[in-house]
Amino acid sequence: MTDRRGTVRLRPPKLAACLAWACLAAGAKAQEQPASDQSAAPTEAYALHGQTTFIDQFHFAFPAPYEGKNSLSPDAEGRETWDLTIYDGFRPWKGAEFWIAPEVDQGFGLDNTAGVAGYPSGEAYKIGRSIPYVRLQRIFVRQTIELGGGEQNVDSGPFQLAGKTTKNRIVITAGKFSVDDIFDSNDYAHDPRHDFMNWSLIDTGTFDYAADAWGYTVGAAVEWYQGDWALRAAVMDLSIVPNSPELDPHFAQYQLIGEGERRWTIHGLGGVARITGYWSHGRMGSFDQAIAQAQSVGGVPSTALVREFQGRGGFGFNAQQQLTGDLGVFVRAGVRNGTVEPYEFTDIDRTGAFGVSLKGRRWGRPDDMVGLAGVVNGITAIHQAYLADGGIGVLVGDGQLPHPGTERILETFYSVAVVKQFHVTLDYQFVDNPAYNRDRGPVSILAARLHAEF
Repeated sequence: MTDRRGTVRLRPPKLAACLAWACLAAGAKAQEQPASDQSAAPTEAYALHGQTTFIDQFHFAFPAPYEGKNSLSPDAEGRETWDLTIYDGFRPWKGAEFWIAPEVDQGFGLDNTAGVAGYPSGEAYKIGRSIPYVRLQRIFVRQTIELGGGEQNVDSGPFQLAGKTTKNRIVITAGKFSVDDIFDSNDYAHDPRHDFMNWSLIDTGTFDYAADAWGYTVGAAVEWYQGDWALRAAVMDLSIVPNSPELDPHFAQYQLIGEGERRWTIHGLGGVARITGYWSHGRMGSFDQAIAQAQSVGGVPSTALVREFQGRGGFGFNAQQQLTGDLGVFVRAGVRNGTVEPYEFTDIDRTGAFGVSLKGRRWGRPDDMVGLAGVVNGITAIHQAYLADGGIGVLVGDGQLPHPGTERILETFYSVAVVKQFHVTLDYQFVDNPAYNRDRGPVSILAARLHAEF
């Protein structure tokens, strides 16, 4: 691993990435031809899919009179990430699907994934490595219990075998997967491999969902689809300590999640609204106790020194609406208990986001996509006081915070479909008050993304 202030430029992994996505792109192009035959194919018993994504991200130099352990470096910096995922699924019995998804990862986020609460790359994990490595990120079984209400087609894709199911149904998922595979979904902003890249746009920034440092955990979820409504619930394992690569082996620290969804159609244009709530039970530190403990000994506050079993919860709202066949809008908003340290995701106690997404049909590029979105993130007064005294969060911590402010982010991208399943994307993000600090920034961030799938 290189020093966090160094710039990673790894030619062998970059070459491996290029070869991987080139091969997948070739497969994708070949697969485009028999699409009509596939639409008439019988129910799939087995499927194999794959994807590879390479991102090169760079931020320009920006003014900063000081920096801390979790600061974004004021010097210009570039980093790259690459991953390759294989999705292998089959039907072990009627109504069931078993999926396994090994993944190869390599690279680093800017400043080793630190310095901005609304972090600019959803493909950057909290653990970076110079050499590609393999992890089994998902292995789960899904059981669908059909309840009638008419049939609907299910297309073949990652974690989805082609076939038919009923509109009313119960779906049970158990094993290792990501909470955001099921919860807080949004068609316009939820996948950093296809659309927006900022953490607080692809997920509601206050949704501190259970996960290890790579974003995955173990547990079980139940979904009930009935007409235009859906209800979801899950119990998931927390990491052994906040922001850890290891999950709690005894499931003594856990998270309960619930979500309600309402779908509608207005003049043939679809819309969805979701409300998501969660409650985490684990060993977490309160900011006021950390500050008091530091003052008693004359040190810097640390929530790690005052952790105790307690609960912490939050709510989020997420909606989307088609305006035309090619144009859609989305909003996200969330709030959570800001007196206790974040456990898994990032340092955001309040958030609000709005964005638009447009396909390129109007200019003869139906598979291209352009997006524009903004998000405002905030923290509570006691959270600000903790950072001002030198405390460190999950992603932020400049060593001081004399002039706090809201973190404001604008992101825009254009995704070019070279072929239908191989896209090249240019992305720009503008971050004002990074890490809630009005003394630092603003900063501009550019990225190029290559993505192929089959």
